[in-house]
Parts: sequence; structure tokens; C-alpha cells
Amino acid sequence: MKRRVVATLMSAAMVAALLAGCGSSSASSSTSAASSSSSAASTSSSAAASTSSSSTEAVASTSTASETASSSSSAAQSSDDATKQFDGLKAKEAYNFPMLVKSFQSTYWDAAQQGMKKAVDELGVTYDCQGPNSESDIADQVNMLNSAISSKPVGIGLAACDTTSVLDALKTCASEGIPVVAFDTGVADAPDGSIVCTVATDNAQAGSVAADNMYDAIKDEIKNADGQVRIGEVNQDATALNIQQRGLGFINEMIKLIKADGKTVSVEGNEFYVNNAEGADTGDTDVVIEVAVPAQTTVELCSTEAQTILSKEDTIAIFGSNQTAAEGVLAADANLSVLGSDVSNGDVIGVGFDAGSTIKAAVQSGQLYGAVTQSPLMMGYYAIYALTAAANGQELQDVPTAGYWYNADNIDDPEIAPNLYD
Repeated sequence: MKRRVVATLMSAAMVAALLAGCGSSSASSSTSAASSSSSAASTSSSAAASTSSSSTEAVASTSTASETASSSSSAAQSSDDATKQFDGLKAKEAYNFPMLVKSFQSTYWDAAQQGMKKAVDELGVTYDCQGPNSESDIADQVNMLNSAISSKPVGIGLAACDTTSVLDALKTCASEGIPVVAFDTGVADAPDGSIVCTVATDNAQAGSVAADNMYDAIKDEIKNADGQVRIGEVNQDATALNIQQRGLGFINEMIKLIKADGKTVSVEGNEFYVNNAEGADTGDTDVVIEVAVPAQTTVELCSTEAQTILSKEDTIAIFGSNQTAAEGVLAADANLSVLGSDVSNGDVIGVGFDAGSTIKAAVQSGQLYGAVTQSPLMMGYYAIYALTAAANGQELQDVPTAGYWYNADNIDDPEIAPNLYD
């Protein structure tokens, strides 16, 4: 059945996040850990640098709902307040910081290094980027962290592959007075005095951006539906804090939007998300949000969960809350061919998260309506600033970075492209 849709693809509104009072000075940065991987990272980073002449952080908003404007504005204000602590910052010495990334497999970490390189040029400090061959090589990263500690640096940047595995090392950092800045991933149970600042995506806000933009495409379908309709969400797990916050950010924002339009909505599926959803109705409802979590974090198992949801006749939309989950949604669609950007033709609206060549190609072709990405570039940038401030003896507050929307219309914009890794 043909379904009328009035929503159009929305371009993200960009908010500059340039630091005030930052000077420019020459500085070198070195990359260690598996030299071949490092070389590849450097090559990719140089290519990305040509598209990134300024450090900007994009904050997504849509133009149709006051709730969206409010949440985006709040996120921007939170980020602005946090980055003011770096106004006029200058390094007291030519510091060098070990920066431990999760791996060099993904160009996500190349984008993070672009941010690091810009920051060291501005501050006159240097960094050594290290990381294991893959994010599953947890023991290798722990060994690198312990080696970094033994060199007694003035600070360490850490994107932990596994947050529980680094707790003993962080305890050593606290006892030896080595400040650690966590970036990309926070460490919830970090020993007191070890993590002085966390630079990471505001995941609840990022999840809400996905909901806001998806709702633009499906709100008329919900309004005019003769029976119950279904929105799917695939999360790679229900234990990692960032995935929990992102998944609930999407669910809670979608509940608010649906109920504001006078419809009822319930949540079913994974127990964690069902129990922690805010404002959901019970019983027979106009809309069901079905949340699926695979037994293990793989594209194949995410695909199986997505295929179950996409095979249901009442499904009108689906969200994959990170790169693995979004690629799982796309893998499921390879068999079903139901995703698209035109609800009037019966398409199921798919929204992804993060980037990667598979997701970017799907956005460009219209198979995915759009996606939300993080800003690894800005995380790397602010991590160096936070470490410099900590080495100077400054007390710090956490720095949230926003997730922002991209689609076929704005995917090549210079403010967005550097963050869309392959």
C-alpha cells in the first residue's frame, strides 16, 4: 500500500566549536605501536586533513520540533561550557603525551589523530599514538598502558578497549599522580583520582538526534495508520554504558515525539531497555518499539535480530545504534530489500549510527535514510587540550561532544566529512 510522506531529508545545523585564544606553533607528533599500522594511519590521516581546515564540532538539530531544538541547544550549551575551561590555555612546558587508541584497524582513529595533530600544533606539545592491532587485543593495550606508566609521563590519553581490564593500571596512575584523560569511552568504575577528565560523545543526545530525524520521515505514517505500527532498534549489547545511553536516548525521545502527537507507544524486547524506558504505555498501543540485542557483538548476529524485525509486516522503521548494529541491519536487508527513503512506496526507514564505508554507501544510495555520527576528530582535539591543562595543574570538568545527523544531502560537507571514517 502506498503511504504518503511529507518529511524531507534534513540537513544538520552546524555550530562551530573553535576554541578562543588558541595560538599556533609548530610541533611534531609521533606514532608508535606496530609501525605498519601506524604508517597506514598516518596516510589516511593526511588525506583527511585536506578536507579539515578548521576544527569544528557539529551539533545536529531538526527544524520541525521544539523538543529537538531544545535538546540540541542544551547539548551545545553543555559543550560550550566545558570547552571554556581551555580558553587561553598555553602549555607550561613542551609536554609529550602517550595516547592509547583502541586499534589502527578503523579510520575512526585516523580522524581522532587529526584532532590531536591540530591541538599539538596550537599548544606546542607532542604525542605518541599507540594501539593494539584490533580492539579485541585487550591484553596488548593493557601492556601498552603499563609501559606508558613506567615512563612516568605528565599525562596519558586512554580510549580503553575494555574498561574493566585497565582498572589496576589506573590505580597505579592515581598513586603515582599521573593524570589520565579518557576519550571516546569513559571508565565508570575508575579509581578515585585516576581519570581527571572524560572526552566522549553525549550518547543520550546522539540517540535522540536519530529519533528526531527518523520521526520526520514516519510521523505521517504513524498518524494515518489503520493498525499498530512497529519501530525496531538493534543494540549490540545492553551492558556498555555508551550503548545503553544511546539506545535509551533514541527510545525516550521517540516516546516523547509519538505521545506529543496523541498516540500511545510501548516498548518490548530486551529487558534492560524495556525496564528503563521513560513514559512508555502498556497493553495494546498505536506504536511498538521493539528492541533487540544479540547474544554476541557481531554483524552476523545483529543481522539475525534485524531480519526478525524487518520481516514483520507492521515494521515501518529501524535503528542500528552503532556501526556493528547498523551494518547488521544492512546485511539483513540484503535478503529482504525493504529499506529505503520513501515511505510512500512502502519503504522501511532505516537509520544508522557511526560511519564506515558500508554505512556511508547506504546513506548515499538512499538505502539508509541517514545516520548519526560521533566526532572522533573533536575527541582527539579536546583530549590533548585536557591533558595539557591537567599537566599545568588545572582542575577539569568532562567534555561532552555531540552526535550529529548526516544524509545524502550533507555527507560531503567540510564540517562533517572529516568525521566519517571508512
